[in-house]
Amino acid sequence: MAKQKDSNPLESYDHRVLDQSAKRIVETAERTGARVVGPVPLPTKIERFTVRRSPFIDKDSHETF
Repeated sequence: MAKQKDSNPLESYDHRVLDQSAKRIVETAERTGARVVGPVPLPTKIERFTVRRSPFIDKDSHETF
């Protein structure tokens, strides 16, 4: 049998739903005899915004949120 690789990135706002889905996918793959590696958590996306502290004075002073 040829080697096949499958990657399924999953996204969810609720981690419990995500864990249940990953568990069902792994169980199904193991039942069919596939070799399973994972699930591997993906890095979280961090957004940073830099804003001036004052509109007119101190143009070089910024805050990061």
